[in-house]
Amino acid sequence: MDIALTESQVMLRDMVRELASREIAPLAAQADREQEFPMRQFRALAAADLLGIPFPEEVGGMGGSTVDYVIALEEVCRACASTGVTMSVQTSLAASPIYRFGTQDQKKRYLEPLCRGERLGAYSLSEPGSGTDAAALACVAHRDGDDYVLTGTKVFVTNGFHADVYIVYATVDPALKHKGITAFIVEKGTPGFSFGKKEDKLGIRASSTYELLFKDCRVPAANRLGAEGEGFKIAMWTLDGGRIGISAQAIGIAQAALDACLRYTDERETFGKRLSDHQAIAFMLAEMATDIEAARLLCWRAASLKDAGKDHGEAASIAKLFASEMAMRTTTKAVQIHGGYGYTTDFPVERLMRDAKITEIYEGTSEAQRMVISRAELAAR
Repeated sequence: MDIALTESQVMLRDMVRELASREIAPLAAQADREQEFPMRQFRALAAADLLGIPFPEEVGGMGGSTVDYVIALEEVCRACASTGVTMSVQTSLAASPIYRFGTQDQKKRYLEPLCRGERLGAYSLSEPGSGTDAAALACVAHRDGDDYVLTGTKVFVTNGFHADVYIVYATVDPALKHKGITAFIVEKGTPGFSFGKKEDKLGIRASSTYELLFKDCRVPAANRLGAEGEGFKIAMWTLDGGRIGISAQAIGIAQAALDACLRYTDERETFGKRLSDHQAIAFMLAEMATDIEAARLLCWRAASLKDAGKDHGEAASIAKLFASEMAMRTTTKAVQIHGGYGYTTDFPVERLMRDAKITEIYEGTSEAQRMVISRAELAAR
């Protein structure tokens, strides 16, 4: 791929960077401290038409590419990871499967308002007894006339209580394992659908993460996404794209940590010279910058494969694995460079380190990515 950004991509990056600096970054620390959902920030993204970047204009999107999307997402996450994951779930996990597998009616009713930011989306796959083992769902959906009746519990749902539209996965027959999993579009306020526990998290604390409860919840058959038994395929395809987004989130977090270190080491003096003039510190900054650039290129490569309509599953896993673990390395170094100050909330690096950790866990743990990558490599022998 051509790794040089086009003129339009540079303009997009600079526009989002300016917007994020003005509307998002100043609110990040307070939102984290108070666990305040970034609705104001989400509306700013919607007003700038940034929630439907990779979708055609006829469905409410910007008509851009996946590469465009991850360029913008990195800049948002550089300002606030909680706002960034809200954008990522909206675009990668809620809107994308409707665009790929939805009917024309579903696209009209759900995709268009998601792209315009008029409605907030969420994705609900994990359950108390099934995370990485997605085929072991216990949430059941049985057909009853023109409806499906959903019963079960979902956990770790990003955008949780604040969403309007949920992509929910349930099984029509647990004995069928992954072949029974079916996807549904469920609206907030549907009878039998309620909210359980709100998670109190280590990082991305402004992002709301909730338990969803379904008890005899009637969902119209017209809201089934794809065919019966096609849900596992839909979920895995969706997560391939989502992992590209999470790699961009990790890169944005790491870049923010490097930015903070460059400022701090240029201002802080020890032993009669700037901290950045100490070779040990300068080498740490060089390692951070190199790691970030390598992750960014892996992210862009996976995004470009998706744009080309090529198999991007392994590339997405490679990007997410490297970027997420890079973000943890980088933010840990950032705290170390800041010394005692880095361990306080007076500086942003402690928040960045807390935010980075989740990128190694959600949308497939690092261990799950290693499984995907190793299987792909072995199959290609």
